[in-house]
Amino acid sequence: MPTVTQLGQLDPNLSYSYADYLSWQITETVELIKGKIMPMSPAPTLQHQRISADITGLLYNFFRHKSCQFFAAPFDVRLYERNQSLLANQDIHTVVQSDLCVVCNTALLDAQGCNGAPDWIIEILSKSTAKRDMQIKYELYQENGVAEYWLVYPHEQVIQQFVLDTGQYRLHGLYTDDDIATPLLFLDLAISLTDVFA
Repeated sequence: MPTVTQLGQLDPNLSYSYADYLSWQITETVELIKGKIMPMSPAPTLQHQRISADITGLLYNFFRHKSCQFFAAPFDVRLYERNQSLLANQDIHTVVQSDLCVVCNTALLDAQGCNGAPDWIIEILSKSTAKRDMQIKYELYQENGVAEYWLVYPHEQVIQQFVLDTGQYRLHGLYTDDDIATPLLFLDLAISLTDVFA
């Protein structure tokens, strides 16, 4: 098979594995969702990057000396049903680039990123990724056992907090204005929306 150097060489109707993904030599960033190629949007907006940087600063400082580890995109998160054990690259068909994530089970970490579900994922919505983050990834993270999922709405200046409860997400918190958002997993972490959306 010829070396893939351009996104156009890939067939959107075919199903690919993480092993395929690792072999590609393309400059575009893509995600694989159940084997299907999902090109990432153009570079994030200035507002997206500022919010990401603000949350990154807070999380970096909080997790700096803790056993759980914090990561920001680009960072490969490989997902598969939680009832399966660690899989080989050719058996994994989903790899996402979550904006921000926290991993407490460090056995899931390897040279490529995270091989399994992080404990907490945060996605910052943009016009081009909103549907993917609100529907496709919501279902994907729920299926794969991500314990807590936050959706950040930059224009509305709102954060939705979803928590996994008997295999289904339930809305645990809705934060706006000058609220303080607190992850259920880390109750001693207080995130001021005034700081996030400054």
